[in-house]
Amino acid sequence: MNTVNTQAEVVMSSTHVDVLIIGAGISGIGAAYHLQKHCPDKSYAIIEARSAVGGTWDLFRYPGIRSDSDMYTFGFNFKPWTSSKTIAPGDEIREYIAEAASENGIDKHIVFERKVVSTSWCSKTALWTTQVENLASGEIEEFTSRLFYSCAGYYNYSEGFTPEFKNAASFSGQLVHPQHWPQDLDYTDKNIVVIGSGATAITLVPALAQSAAKVTMLQRSPTYMASRPSEDALSNLLRRVLPAKLAYSINRWRSVMFGIVTYRLAKAKPERLKHYLIGQLKKALGSEFDVKKHFTPSYKPWDQRICAVTDGDLFEAINNGSADVVTDHIESFNSSGIALKSGQELKADIIVTATGLKAELLQGFKITVDNAVINPADHYCYKGMMLSGLPNFVLSMGYTNASWTLKSDLVSEYVCRILKHMDKQQHDFFMPALPTTPLDDEPIVDFSSGYITRALKMMPKQAKQKPWKLHQNYILDRITLGYTSVNDDCMTFNKRGAKPA
Repeated sequence: MNTVNTQAEVVMSSTHVDVLIIGAGISGIGAAYHLQKHCPDKSYAIIEARSAVGGTWDLFRYPGIRSDSDMYTFGFNFKPWTSSKTIAPGDEIREYIAEAASENGIDKHIVFERKVVSTSWCSKTALWTTQVENLASGEIEEFTSRLFYSCAGYYNYSEGFTPEFKNAASFSGQLVHPQHWPQDLDYTDKNIVVIGSGATAITLVPALAQSAAKVTMLQRSPTYMASRPSEDALSNLLRRVLPAKLAYSINRWRSVMFGIVTYRLAKAKPERLKHYLIGQLKKALGSEFDVKKHFTPSYKPWDQRICAVTDGDLFEAINNGSADVVTDHIESFNSSGIALKSGQELKADIIVTATGLKAELLQGFKITVDNAVINPADHYCYKGMMLSGLPNFVLSMGYTNASWTLKSDLVSEYVCRILKHMDKQQHDFFMPALPTTPLDDEPIVDFSSGYITRALKMMPKQAKQKPWKLHQNYILDRITLGYTSVNDDCMTFNKRGAKPA
């Protein structure tokens, strides 16, 4: 790397690669693998703010953390998941991602402890110039690349979402957000209140209940839940009798089809699915438990994700008395816990705010195209992976109704197809361009989860018309991203020097 001193006396280094990948989580490692396999002549680097691979799975270290998707669909399409656990704990997922990076030499391309500050496109050179902060030294480093590929996810790694609770400062105990779990936190024989009822809360509650005095899950409203075994008998049988790749492929497609059928049933016959889910909860919790109050949501199944309760551990904790559920609204905090609007008080030594993520697309860094600042919310999302008016720019976005990796693998393969097409036609850049006729807008995600609704105003738009509509359907995306031409009516190709239309 060559270094120069700027007027501000900040040391800058400059590196050029064909593809700059942002994030060394499951999307970023997958992107690098597909690039190496399908475009071996292309150079790349991965920018990672943390000191290790894994992304989400390196960040979140709270007790009991696990996947809420099966690993046959959450795993890479190129690396079989060989563990007997279909629903895997966080440390196993982290090891799986690190293993994929090491096995394929991807780890040698990762630049750790670097944070993207800004990125700018220049039409004269047909290059992105990305400013990256070295978190250890504070120096600014510069990367130029032909393609900018964001695999950084959709939420803020620095902070989670915590509502403003009245008198929160008066609480004399410990207040913890799961995104920043203190590894030395001793919760043995403590009274704990976990605020929330999403995937994080239903994972934390049974894990904490194993050694805490009592754990209370405090929710404003119920969430749909379904017990799911950590191991699947048929999947494990197939792994024993078939070659690893074949067994993985069969199990992957079984899971894909089950997810698609369940989602379609939820949309076509929501009351039928609701009746089934509530019926299973009544069996798990017994006739004495008030399932209607605590586990019957007001919305339809799959208006928000259905939370998987691994091996029914949450229900077991409720049944044995180590955990309970309170459905109420918070009036205020006090020195000893939480006062509820019903008049009830919850005593607590520790309060855990499992209140969700703080969504932040593209990690909040500045984007410019020929010196014009880009606001993603002003642009339409093309095929769920690019933004209108941004040349040589790709972002990896997964599904809301299925595993993230299913879509990210397809996006990476598509990127390789479009790079090959440009090389063959001697183009320097591609760019999705809006049609001349107006589009019929829709929210980019048809989901009522809090972290989604809070972020909609910051998200790109989608339309009812293709290719500006996200399908949320793996089979349809597999066809359209894998087999249709990359040169459609809404994709433009050009040479350096040409201004994006």
